[in-house]
Amino acid sequence: MYTSDFDPAEVPVVILCGGMGTRLREASEKLPKPLVDIGGKPILWHVMKTYGHYGFRRFVLCLGYKSDQIRRYFLDYREHQDDFTLSLGGDSEPQWHRSGDLEDWEITFVDTGLMTGTGARIRRVADYLDSDHFMLTYGDGVGAVDLPAVVRTHLEGDRIGTVTGVHPASRYGEMRVADGQVQEFNEKPTLAAGWVSGGYFMFDRIFVDKYLDDDPNLLLEHQPLQHLAADGELNMHPHEGFWMGMDTFRDWTELNGLWDSGRAEWKVWDN
Repeated sequence: MYTSDFDPAEVPVVILCGGMGTRLREASEKLPKPLVDIGGKPILWHVMKTYGHYGFRRFVLCLGYKSDQIRRYFLDYREHQDDFTLSLGGDSEPQWHRSGDLEDWEITFVDTGLMTGTGARIRRVADYLDSDHFMLTYGDGVGAVDLPAVVRTHLEGDRIGTVTGVHPASRYGEMRVADGQVQEFNEKPTLAAGWVSGGYFMFDRIFVDKYLDDDPNLLLEHQPLQHLAADGELNMHPHEGFWMGMDTFRDWTELNGLWDSGRAEWKVWDN
């Protein structure tokens, strides 16, 4: 799966979790966006399960809006997962009954500020990036991304950064028409022309020191990636499979519909 000298268990996975989800108010008014659920689990959990499936286990969460709720979710994680017996008449601790294997995750929670830019958030977790490389993604998008292939693209490309490119889906119905008659109608066709960033980045550690600074408004998507590309140091890993960001209430409804119908293509894990 990986080269013999690459161990995903030692590579930090940075997840940007500071957004407010202002376009998702119907589902996120009382929650930070990464905790909005798909199939009863936060979308952040789905992202982490994807990485966990491919052997990554060290996560660094860049927190912002309602960060206390994300911290509390994981502090109480076992209570959400396992059966337990509690004797209310005494002072005893809960007696846990293992109902399933808990994830072997090591999670570092970092408050990176309420209104901080995405690039500045990464800069503020620099002390926890103790490997030659690190992975990076957003806490609000899921995809059936082949992460070992992303790693290979990065290592073989021998550049500082790699971004996963995806084809965006149109929000408008596409029609194939002949002689005034609609012969085919696709509700959300994938646009084959052009690529957009789907997140799921991999960087050399030097990216943080060379392309990020202490400006609290610094956005990853502006100067850092633009300069990296201009310097010829940015690979693209093409992803043709499923990918979807959860930006609106409509997206949330669609993702839950896919999960409930058993068509969640991003579910690459077994349980």
